[in-house]
Amino acid sequence: MIVVTVRYVIRFLLLVVLLLAKKVVETHKISLEQLYYFLHSIIEFLILFTIVNIVTAVLIMIYRLRKNIPYKFTDNVINGVNNLYYLIVTIGLIMMILGFWGIDFKSLLTSLSIVAAAIAIISKDYVSGIISGIIISFSKEINIDDYVKIGTNKGKILDITLSKITLLNDDDDIIYLPNERAYMSEIINYTKKEIKKVSIDFELGIQYHTTIEQLENSLADSLKDFHQFIEPNSFNIKIVDVHHDYLSLKFQYKLMEVNREIERLIRKKTIRLIANSIKES
Repeated sequence: MIVVTVRYVIRFLLLVVLLLAKKVVETHKISLEQLYYFLHSIIEFLILFTIVNIVTAVLIMIYRLRKNIPYKFTDNVINGVNNLYYLIVTIGLIMMILGFWGIDFKSLLTSLSIVAAAIAIISKDYVSGIISGIIISFSKEINIDDYVKIGTNKGKILDITLSKITLLNDDDDIIYLPNERAYMSEIINYTKKEIKKVSIDFELGIQYHTTIEQLENSLADSLKDFHQFIEPNSFNIKIVDVHHDYLSLKFQYKLMEVNREIERLIRKKTIRLIANSIKES
């Protein structure tokens, strides 16, 4: 707690020093000549950076205390606040660079309205992605560590940034989804709904002489090491569709409780068992 207090004291002292430095520079504007714009822009950016840093840190600290979230952990709201922080700092950096030549950001946009409109059209997708990311960050629909299905991609959410959502799928592949695509897609949150039923899709060729009942019993017996996690008599193979030369099937079972790690292990073993059963038949 003492370390945190010292950090805030240093930030406030730095802000006071920067405000005083800004007054000194503005007082000597004529004598500094061209150097004035350079120093003034840097000081204004550092003031903005310090203020935004303090506000962000205070908001996150209050939120962590209210929600009892440890320092090493994060969630959507914390990510959303950090994303806004990066966005404001980036805009401030652009304004600082323009200020080196004494260019006022607002005046530039007003005088170059056609250019601004062209830039807006070109950056439309990127801006749309950022807005989508901010909306997703502050929404309650999904959160970091949730197990979700976004469009056709299923996995655990590792991170939500200004531009992308990072998913870890069942094959341990990392998938980066653009925020705009995720925002416009159908999202199923298995963690929020606590869905205990697990379905594994597979196809079985007509030429394989294995009955559905035999395959179901074989898979159930082979998963005996996991029976303490699975509800009794919940194993079922469902026929989804019948094609000319193969069947579309679902192997389903219901877990005692939602446990994504156990589900991943069972899924991995089940897929191998199905493959071996088809091969042996």
